[in-house]
Amino acid sequence: MKKIVLLGVLFSFYTAVIAQPQQKFSAYLFTYFTGNKSGEAIRFALSNDGYHFRALNNNRPVLNSADISVTGGVRDPHIMRAADGKTFYMVATDMNTEKYGWGPDYSMVLLKSTDLVHWSSKSIDITKTYEKFAGVNRVWAPQTIYDPQVKKYMIYWSMRFGNEADKIYYAYANKDFTGLETEPKQLFFKPDGGACIDGDIVYKDKKYYLFFKTEGSGAGIKIAVSDKLTSGYVLRDKYVQQTKDPVEGAGTFKLNNGTGYILMYDMYTQGKYQFTRTTDLENFKLIDDEVSMNFHPRHGTVMPITAKEAAALTAKWETAEDVMLSAVNKQIKTINIVVDSANHKVHLPVKPGTDLKSFDPQFILFPGVTVSPAKPQDFTKSPVKYSVTIAGKKAQVFEVTAQELHNTAIAGYYADPEILYAEKTGKFYIYPTSDGFDGWSGTYFKAFSSDDMVNWKDEGKILDLPKDVSWAKKNAWAPCIIEKKIGGEYKYFYYFAAAQKIGVAVANDPIGPFTDSGKPLLAQLPEGVKGGQQIDADVFSDPQTGKNYLYWGNGYMAVAELNDDMISLKPGTTKILTPYSHYNEGTYVFYRKGTYYFMWSENDTRSPDYSVHYGTAKSPYGPIEIPENNIVITKDAANGIYGTGHNSVIQIPGTDEWYIVYHRFNYPKGITMGDAAGYNREVCIDKMEFDDKGMIKQVIPTHEGIQPVHVKK
Repeated sequence: MKKIVLLGVLFSFYTAVIAQPQQKFSAYLFTYFTGNKSGEAIRFALSNDGYHFRALNNNRPVLNSADISVTGGVRDPHIMRAADGKTFYMVATDMNTEKYGWGPDYSMVLLKSTDLVHWSSKSIDITKTYEKFAGVNRVWAPQTIYDPQVKKYMIYWSMRFGNEADKIYYAYANKDFTGLETEPKQLFFKPDGGACIDGDIVYKDKKYYLFFKTEGSGAGIKIAVSDKLTSGYVLRDKYVQQTKDPVEGAGTFKLNNGTGYILMYDMYTQGKYQFTRTTDLENFKLIDDEVSMNFHPRHGTVMPITAKEAAALTAKWETAEDVMLSAVNKQIKTINIVVDSANHKVHLPVKPGTDLKSFDPQFILFPGVTVSPAKPQDFTKSPVKYSVTIAGKKAQVFEVTAQELHNTAIAGYYADPEILYAEKTGKFYIYPTSDGFDGWSGTYFKAFSSDDMVNWKDEGKILDLPKDVSWAKKNAWAPCIIEKKIGGEYKYFYYFAAAQKIGVAVANDPIGPFTDSGKPLLAQLPEGVKGGQQIDADVFSDPQTGKNYLYWGNGYMAVAELNDDMISLKPGTTKILTPYSHYNEGTYVFYRKGTYYFMWSENDTRSPDYSVHYGTAKSPYGPIEIPENNIVITKDAANGIYGTGHNSVIQIPGTDEWYIVYHRFNYPKGITMGDAAGYNREVCIDKMEFDDKGMIKQVIPTHEGIQPVHVKK
């Protein structure tokens, strides 16, 4: 009898193993939403390594929210593989902020698939399903995990009654994953009575790790640990996010190569995600510099998948154009790749010094996708033809060109550039606003250096509001700088906007470290000014008198003389110089041949018509005279260049050679982005010339940019 029982146990074990064969995961599926209103829909992205993700379906929804939800919107999608290895479950918040604001929200959406392409769905209204929970006004961020003890799928989510703190509840899904078969029970609450939302459970080494976001007393991501799925969670009382910015939506996934786990979360006030890596779910290392995405996700999750599953997804949602846009060679200015789908042409702008005689764009190839030729090609003679084949689709051929273009001048999203030639180092420096953050929400400043104004080196952060500034933590905008020799030593005074105030930091070197003065230099509107912001500082040293001035303003132009310490203003010297009603912001002042030139930007930075204009004066205090044609630079729609504004200028020492440094909308996507174009900008440089009367000739913005410039020493 014992032998029979033993054989029975072995047979059961054997059949269990063959019923769930070990699968080899070689890719990752990221499911996410992108924001409020039209962004409240499920989207998919793929990665081969868990670090570099690309959106499928051109970052458009893969499911119609109106078909799967009651409200017409879904958020916070969580995806998982079933215990059978071949079924997939997805859950999401049923929420539409465009129609209903931030609640109340009563429902969650349950979805099921066997191929990741076709999904069945059901929306569950907790308040109508359970009388006990009729008073609930939040049903947020559901997730699913398999409970091996009861052999069922447990859904857990945060829920709130009235104005009470949010708590995490759980219930078991029915067999068809179309509803709940048990009444919700409390899974976890924050011991101090504060709210907890966005639960994410990871099973490791026979323990369950519950990641969640705290609210109320403190805010961030903490972990509670238990050896049981549904009870006994003990709080680890420390935050695990690697930032001081607000975060939510923790999502954890295991790396296919066995090197640990990724914890990612939504930095929702910054408009970006942050990624960390861990091996023990206790210590987390920031790895943002190892991660790339061509989309801006909000609260999503990642699931490892097989090559076959990835191929099914590419066959359904990847296009040949997506493949062409995936070129990742570090010499390519990837955000400026142009794809002409109608004519099957691709243009790759490359950085200075790129060897185009033997160049490989390095397209990202997901399972089911091939590109030929696969070896480096000669791009110097004629376009190179590439054939793109996606499984199940007809091959498409593209003519690909590659060209060295100097605009954009510095790779990436930056705006409001200030340029300086430093006598101390004999180099040029650009100090921009760090851009690409939703709603201009950047919090740090960087510097870039160059010997020739064409090859720029990223010198890293020089001032970080959360770390370096005590009086403001947000909206790091529009800096300016001046080099002064004081007591035989060079000093650098860096004026910047933060939280709509203007501060000043000081350094002994053009790239810092910079030390903030400890308080704002300007925090109030000037007397007599009724509206606008204290932003967009410009510092100017008058070569005629040696006096130093600070200009600033949005909606108005103000000036005041600086004291000798360069970090304070002389009382009684403030004057309003607003030239006319078209003035908006971004004043820049320089001196040439007896004339003071005042430059500024008109229209809104989100407008394609954002442009630079100018006037002249005989004094740093004006009055400003407006030429009949006072446009310095404006859009060139024929070449896809828009939003050219907020500039500085540089005179090459010892010459009458001048250049304008400005920002524009991202090319080519900016004009399609609506208001978002106003915070996805890039820096360019073009030559600026004067006529024989000293009037500035209108500058035509270019993609080619300028040739290397050298200072005679």
